[in-house]
Amino acid sequence: MSAIARLRDKANSLPTVPGVYIMKDASANVIYVGKSKKLKNRVTSYFTGNNHTPKTARMVSLVDDFDYIVCKTEIEALTLENVLIKRHMPKYNIRLKDSKSYPYIKVTNEEYPKLFVTRERKSDRARYFGPYQGASSAYAALEAVMKVFALPTCKRSFPKDIGKDRPCIYRDMGRCIAPCAGNVTPEEYRERVRSAERVLDGNTAAARDALRADMERAAEMLEFERAAAIRDQLLALNRLSEKQKVVADVKVSRDIFALCVSEGVGVMSLLSVREGALVNKSVFMLSAADPVTPDEAVSLIAAHYDAGGSIPKEIMLAFDATEEDIALLSEYMSLLAGKRVAVKIPERGDGRALCDMAVQNAREAARQYRLEGEREDKNIRRLADLLGLAEPPKRIEAYDISNIGNENIVASMVVWSGGRLKKSDYRLFSIKTTDGADDYGSMREALTRRLSHIGDGSGSLGEMPDLILVDGGDAHVGVAKSVLASMSLEIAVFGMVKDDFHKTRALTDGKNEISIAKEFDMYAFIYNLQEEAHRFAVKNSQRGKIKTMTHSTLEKIEGIGPAKARALLSAMPMARIRAATAEELCAVRGIGRADAERIEAYFKEKRGKRK
Repeated sequence: MSAIARLRDKANSLPTVPGVYIMKDASANVIYVGKSKKLKNRVTSYFTGNNHTPKTARMVSLVDDFDYIVCKTEIEALTLENVLIKRHMPKYNIRLKDSKSYPYIKVTNEEYPKLFVTRERKSDRARYFGPYQGASSAYAALEAVMKVFALPTCKRSFPKDIGKDRPCIYRDMGRCIAPCAGNVTPEEYRERVRSAERVLDGNTAAARDALRADMERAAEMLEFERAAAIRDQLLALNRLSEKQKVVADVKVSRDIFALCVSEGVGVMSLLSVREGALVNKSVFMLSAADPVTPDEAVSLIAAHYDAGGSIPKEIMLAFDATEEDIALLSEYMSLLAGKRVAVKIPERGDGRALCDMAVQNAREAARQYRLEGEREDKNIRRLADLLGLAEPPKRIEAYDISNIGNENIVASMVVWSGGRLKKSDYRLFSIKTTDGADDYGSMREALTRRLSHIGDGSGSLGEMPDLILVDGGDAHVGVAKSVLASMSLEIAVFGMVKDDFHKTRALTDGKNEISIAKEFDMYAFIYNLQEEAHRFAVKNSQRGKIKTMTHSTLEKIEGIGPAKARALLSAMPMARIRAATAEELCAVRGIGRADAERIEAYFKEKRGKRK
């Protein structure tokens, strides 16, 4: 009996009830997870006929067995599907991926929640707001809400640090409610955080009204300093809301999803409208280019919100979906939000106009992604021709060495893969075996440590690069080739040769130079790789040197050892320590009055000598 016939027989024995099915390959790896209202019908369809999409056909050809889990309802199946996809990360499941690593504002799920900017979104019960178009936008929004609601910006952790140190100067300035003093209950603190969340979610009207009333009360009671502080908070809130484009009635809060699959590129776009204002637009690249079915789209949208997204009262779909899929998504989102969430496909009015806008954004993102891919493909094909490679490289690793004196020597590894720089695969190697600054010895150590992981299953380090580029000339290439020979590895290696102005002029195989100076696109590609490797190395080498220098400077002061130096540098940057008063320094945990006065006197004397 063939494998397909065996699997079809097994599928025919399944019950016609809701559930989740788990496809596995011959090595028992999970390659696909799906849900269905009728397990038997859905699973049987994979092993019957040959009218599958290319992606599905590839997946079915690899299936050796499958498991299934019976559920009571479709909602239960959708929830379980999300859990299993997160756990197994199956190769053939479509997943939403940000088109780039956009920043979010994260609000942690704690007794005293923390707010901060992050580029990593996890399923950790925290709330995430964004993504924002850039880091400056995210930090501006965070600064505004922290200022408006007087939330602490220090690194103290509550309730652990309550009462351990005196409140800092921000309490006296009205910029912080100072939970460290012990006068703020967890309920009061969380209510302020909830107000901040409403503002980040685009609901600014209530916050503005409350601040305006508070300001007027303070003025009536002749508390002019407090009124002025509230006025500044109101201005910060107004600046934040002014950046949002009004597109609907002020009572409208909705998210709009659109899909675009064109010429091998899949995109889902999201527009977020709060209080009638378009507060955010996001673009997600789909990890598979085959057309996304409505059933798969429901799972993608559910997974997006399940990871902590802010859920509006209404979700609009700018693509076709069955009434069953719409009802399922509405029920799931209502359970997740704890309130009624309507899901609809509008045919006219403001909703239709917003759907058209979301579709236009998805199409434009697909076009830009396709253009970028075409440029990269052209560059990689030309690079393969120039270097005499059998085929275009899929993974390129570039290396650079940086040192400041004989200390803090690091080697950087940056990675180009999948048509772009893959920052999650970047690595740093702190050099330990050289006697002082030795670029050749450092390169040998870095490559030996990196290449020793090939094939050991340690994530991206276990992957074999198709091309290695080292910063330097023939000698650096010679070092790399000797390391490869000692490990019996065959990987193409070339050096990136610089001219007298520190610009890339050629590539070398250790004997012959290949000029790229007159090939603009190729020059730009190699130059960007080399500069990225250099930037990554220098940044981390300098960080180590600065850390050493700042610690040693502080430890010159009587009574300040490594522990107190670490506490000071964790609380504020070195520039602020130099200018800080004894009162401000006393606010740092572990720094007493005598310590603070000695630090203030030390830097005051230094400033006097410079004059």
